[in-house]
Amino acid sequence: MGNTADAPDVFDPRIYAAGIPHDRFRALRDRAPVARQDEPEILGWPAGPGFWAVTRHADVVRVLKDPGTYSSCLGATQIRDPHPADLPFIRRMMLNQDPPEHGSLRRLVSRAFTPGRIERFAATARERARRLLAAAVDTGGEVDLVRAVTDDYALLNLTDLLGVPASDRELLHTWTERVIAYQDPDEPPVLDAEGRPVNPRSPAMLAEMFEYAQQLAAHKRAHPADDVMSVLAASELRDAELEMFFFLLTVAGNDTVRSAAPGGVLALAEHPDEQRRLWNGEVSMDTAVDELLRVHPPVLSFRRTAAHDTELAGQPIRRGDKVVVFHASANHDERVFPDPHRLDLGRDPNPHVSFGDGPHVCLGAHFARLQLRVLHEEVRRACGGLEPAGPPRRLVSNFINGIKSLPVRLREPSAPRG
Repeated sequence: MGNTADAPDVFDPRIYAAGIPHDRFRALRDRAPVARQDEPEILGWPAGPGFWAVTRHADVVRVLKDPGTYSSCLGATQIRDPHPADLPFIRRMMLNQDPPEHGSLRRLVSRAFTPGRIERFAATARERARRLLAAAVDTGGEVDLVRAVTDDYALLNLTDLLGVPASDRELLHTWTERVIAYQDPDEPPVLDAEGRPVNPRSPAMLAEMFEYAQQLAAHKRAHPADDVMSVLAASELRDAELEMFFFLLTVAGNDTVRSAAPGGVLALAEHPDEQRRLWNGEVSMDTAVDELLRVHPPVLSFRRTAAHDTELAGQPIRRGDKVVVFHASANHDERVFPDPHRLDLGRDPNPHVSFGDGPHVCLGAHFARLQLRVLHEEVRRACGGLEPAGPPRRLVSNFINGIKSLPVRLREPSAPRG
């Protein structure tokens, strides 16, 4: 195969509506682990110059751990190039910065994510999961778990952590959809005067969210509470940094769990033997959560830009080239994970990269794992098991591994719920 035009396409977001393209990723890992990908015009989005797809676990980790060579700042972290006029604005976000700027900002905002603060949300998250699941079971047991449970669970947990008033929670859902689902036909793009789609991360599209962030911060300064926005509002963050961090928390903080939760439930429903092991207490819930994250990573890919000429897996990379790591492929690399397509809830070790690696490893990973652990514990408590009731509907995206609907049957528990 080499690195020629016969390498399978893993760029087209429509591919992922059928699930992770494991056959394509395996072909790339085996024969072209750093493969050139075309970037044609798709779904109204303009063509780009192409990029290198990195699919082996070792190479993905190497890229993520070397920001001096593979920059998050030069071209930001989405595959599509942002408009040059928008790039300085996009670089304000911690996600699109390199050390040392990234590290100093991360240390500042990480003060809000203390383990104690996050653990205090565990009881609230558990009660929320219990209430949502009880209502789902009481409908007769066959439900769309995304609509009935996981969307609300992820969003309401995030707004509790941030300190967003209940009356404003739908705003966060709207803003998240606009950013995450921009490639999906169910979320029609906003068009400019020439009929071209507008980048959902552009200043014009984020103005409403940023205005809200400043209003919320002002409210928190006057009425501080035990939430993340109260901490950020009282910190040394500049206005622009606070706005961008609110954006990052709103989108990434919501969609990590919103994508991982139904993905994990789907994996359990499709593997009754492993589900039985979990229900019987034969495997640790923490170990199970990491395996569910491995097989269904919430993020499919992230982009870097080569800061200088280099070489990766024997492939020359030129300064300015786009280098895209595929988490979903790395998590199924046979070189690291024995029998990678088998769900093994007791898998240990499990060095998946679902939360990234290196300086940009997910800041909210602990919070996400806590929510997923609580949810799966409460699913186990609420029902005697679950099984698919129809095919899932997946997000059209080469970035977020989203599930838009998940029909499942929840069996009655064998013993009364306590």
